[in-house]
Formats: sequence, C-alpha cells, structure tokens
Amino acid sequence: MEITSVKIRKVEREGSRMKGIASVVVDNAIAIHDIRIIEGDNGLFIAMPSRKTPVGEYKDIAHPINQEVRTMFEKAILDAYDKADEPAEATEEE
Repeated sequence: MEITSVKIRKVEREGSRMKGIASVVVDNAIAIHDIRIIEGDNGLFIAMPSRKTPVGEYKDIAHPINQEVRTMFEKAILDAYDKADEPAEATEEE
C-alpha cells in the first residue's frame, strides 16, 4: 500500500485544538477525506473521519487496521502539514 497524495487545509479557529483537515489518496485508487489534525498535549496527531451514533458515541468511518499503517498515515499527513501554507480564517461551516 502506498499513500499517493496528501492535501492539507490548515485552519485557525480561536480556542480550537483542530489545526487542519487532510485528504489522503491511497494507491491512486481510494480517497479518505476529513482526517482532522489535532493539537494534543504531546504535539500533533490525526483523528480519522467519524460520525455520531444515535446514542451519542463517535465511530470512525474509515481507519487504519494496525499501528504500522496508522503510523504511515500520521507521518505522511503531519509531514504535509509542516510544508503547507499558513492557515486561512475558519468559517462558521467548519
């Protein structure tokens, strides 16, 4: 498996720990959108796209199956984040 494309949109929202949104293409065949880049207590990390269940829990829609693949995603996304342009002002829609 190869991550063939990573697109980053940096966001800046006062009081928010979310620093950006990533879209990743795998093997030029599958796209995963809305991967959040979050500022945690120990630095940046990624949060895979999720949805809220009827009982109020959040469940990932797509996610890596093992730590090796999660590390590959995180490294590719955070490397692209470091190289991305400065953030745009966040809109109410985000």
